Amino acid sequence: MKRILIVEDEGIIRSALKRLLERNGYQVDDAGSVQEATDSYDLADYSLIISDLRLPGAPGTDLIKQSPGVPVLIMTSYASLRSAVDSMKMGAVDYIAKPFDHEEMLKSVADILNRPHVSQKPGAAPQASTNKSPTQIIGTCTAMQTFFKRLQKVSPTDTTVLILGESGTGKELAARSIHEHSKRATSPMISVNCAAIPETLIESELFGHEKGAFTGATAARNGLVEAADGGTLFLDEIGELPLEAQARLLRVLQEGEIRRVGSVQSKKVDVRLIAATHRDLKRMVSEGQFREDLYYRLNVVSLKLPPLREREGDVLELAKELLKLHCEKVGCEEVLLSDDAMEAIQQYSWPGNVRELQNAIERSVIMCEDDLITAEILSLDLDSPAPETPQSTSAVAEQPDSPDNSQEGLSLEDYFQKFVLENQDRMSETELAKALGISRKSLWERRQRLGIPRRKKS
Repeated sequence: MKRILIVEDEGIIRSALKRLLERNGYQVDDAGSVQEATDSYDLADYSLIISDLRLPGAPGTDLIKQSPGVPVLIMTSYASLRSAVDSMKMGAVDYIAKPFDHEEMLKSVADILNRPHVSQKPGAAPQASTNKSPTQIIGTCTAMQTFFKRLQKVSPTDTTVLILGESGTGKELAARSIHEHSKRATSPMISVNCAAIPETLIESELFGHEKGAFTGATAARNGLVEAADGGTLFLDEIGELPLEAQARLLRVLQEGEIRRVGSVQSKKVDVRLIAATHRDLKRMVSEGQFREDLYYRLNVVSLKLPPLREREGDVLELAKELLKLHCEKVGCEEVLLSDDAMEAIQQYSWPGNVRELQNAIERSVIMCEDDLITAEILSLDLDSPAPETPQSTSAVAEQPDSPDNSQEGLSLEDYFQKFVLENQDRMSETELAKALGISRKSLWERRQRLGIPRRKKS
């Protein structure tokens, strides 16, 4: 079992993150400061350290030099996202921006622990890899085999790659695989979700800024492109990039240089760009929403991940593999799919693709009372047409702006947990669901997923 140390001074976030990781099969310890962590634990005993950047006393980055050989994942708010660049340069294995949802954190942790150079303690004998696929994406259909062959050809080069595909198909996994099989594998891969950063901050975040460039710019800062110098820059949802930032990115591709916001001087950078989107960039070009010259610079080699509904027999293979992995993660006995469940899985259109399938399997394991998952437990709406909108495993759209959802330090799931724990003694399940703007079923499912038991009536 992998051991993880959480260093976070906010007690609510620390306890919620600890419960999340423990429910997913990790052994977890926690501390409220760097001093407490070093006094209470031997840092070399851990497979991963997750630390907030801003802590009382010493900053979280001090743990990097105090734990050689142990990867450190830095948590930071968007307000201090540029500080994450400095953290990466100091040796942090990656960073994650607050507020994050639970799926995002689990994915980051799994990605870090699965990397060959951090999955073992220093001095341990290297283990032979059992993964025969060039990527963590599973698939044996013709379309996926074609995808794997193209990925293997392009990975060792420095060519710009555009990954296309619907939400939930695994575009970031593909980008990670390209980086890990490239000549830049030992250098950082900086991942940026262009849709997640406010439009007013995106240029400063990507390209950096000089002191006094705008209100609040009290010091010069490096950008995320500069942080990826020598490595790979992955821009997810690049279709959401504003036109002004597109022009700056074009200069990076054409001239290999950046110019910080507010600067007249340019600086050379050596980055490999991988971009991804679920949008039709060619149509956006014709509508004037995306620069034509940037589109052709990006579209040197394009890799298209097919939606799950077009992957022939892959869906059942994927479901069984995900079921096996989730049972191992939560430490439960082997669970099987009934004949009617397998038929339902094959008939359903999976608009949320692999991500939706993964969530359905996880939910079914939680709700299953024996060792067999039936179609009734899966609860797939076979008569409903597949929606075009992206799916979300954290059900963020259901979260209300009220009551009192003003605690900026909490992710939405942390807020949900805090609200339920504080109010369940005086409110019924119906009242809780109504206050949160969700159904009783959704409330029950989230209780199960987050490990919040109902209070027993006295």
